[in-house]
Amino acid sequence: MEFSYCLRFLLLIACLSPALVECRVRRYTFNVVMKNTTRLCSSKPIVTVNGKFPGPTLYAREDDTVLVRVINKVKYNVSIHWATVHGAIVILPKRGVPYPFPTPHKEVVVILGDYESFFKNKFSVNCGHYDAEIGIEILQFSIAAEWWKSDTEAVINQALKSGLAPNVSDAHTINGHPGTFSTCPSQGGFTLPVQSGQTYMLRIINAALNEELFFKIAGHKLTIVEVDATYVKPFKTDTILIAPGQTTNALITTDQNTGKYLVAAAPFMDSPIAVDNVTATATLHYSGTLSNAATTLTTPPPRNATAATMLDETNFPPLQLWAVKHQGSSPPIFIDHHRSHSG
Repeated sequence: MEFSYCLRFLLLIACLSPALVECRVRRYTFNVVMKNTTRLCSSKPIVTVNGKFPGPTLYAREDDTVLVRVINKVKYNVSIHWATVHGAIVILPKRGVPYPFPTPHKEVVVILGDYESFFKNKFSVNCGHYDAEIGIEILQFSIAAEWWKSDTEAVINQALKSGLAPNVSDAHTINGHPGTFSTCPSQGGFTLPVQSGQTYMLRIINAALNEELFFKIAGHKLTIVEVDATYVKPFKTDTILIAPGQTTNALITTDQNTGKYLVAAAPFMDSPIAVDNVTATATLHYSGTLSNAATTLTTPPPRNATAATMLDETNFPPLQLWAVKHQGSSPPIFIDHHRSHSG
């Protein structure tokens, strides 16, 4: 009898464990601080979160509650917002404190997600969702952004006084690094280490302010599987165009010869508007490649390559819409592969 009770207890724990694991409250602290950073062979203090550039990564699963405590330790009034499928989520001032915030603003708590859903479900444990597991390894984010040698506060103040657009940036970056420049050959770019014969997922983010960017990896095709948190019918391409604030998940299979392959991010602009026309570079580095091996190069489309942006819109419908279009067939929902995580 005692064994039977123990067995029932273990079965109860086993049934509850997925819910307990699936639904979590995740807490993060953002310390907004200045940090001296060197790019393009020159240094300047920049605003960072937790002293990191690019900033820290928040990990969460669907239906988790994410609480972020933000502490501003710099002399500027700082705005932090998240671009989400529900729209931008911004930090509001403390109750009773009018805008603009006092300097420095102290601390607030931010809930990432849908406020209504949060308050409805905050006490529920039945919020587990299973990841669709496929045979891939998730690489760290590939973030395309910009770098100014000048103080960015001075750049925006000059633009406000003149009424003109801000001066263009001095370089684009991939994960915070511009890449190798002839004017600064000693400073290398970001490296993506990979193993041969594997499939990886790249989470690509355009963190530039105003510029659409082409993203390309020499000798490799990218399979687009998700755009802005919406699954799409997978399709292959050698070049991605990604808008400011947009995210794209792409699969890449390392099926080429061992070596180093150039990763490039360059602007798209089909109007006579000044843009930073400098291409950011990184390296896809196969394990076992000799340090002196030559890098396989690639060239992104010209900045006014409108034809390169005209992908067939049927590549982009969500999976459910695609299923309806294809005789009502449903997308796959059963787990049949396993996924390994890195980082």
